[in-house]
Amino acid sequence: MSFRRLSVAALAVMALGAQMAHAKPCRDDKGKFTKCEAPQKPKPCRDAKGKFTKCPAPASSTAPATAPK
Repeated sequence: MSFRRLSVAALAVMALGAQMAHAKPCRDDKGKFTKCEAPQKPKPCRDAKGKFTKCPAPASSTAPATAPK
């Protein structure tokens, strides 16, 4: 039973260690540590009355642009 616990603990340590190894601290241009900014979540679209609406398509869509004739 102790081998099973040891193997589970070893796998947990390896999994956490791999995640920590990929985490890069935020640095400025001079290489000094700075506070990392969290990515902003997009806010839901609302109309003038404050009700939820369908958001408009982004300006940089993947549809091909048509050339003027």
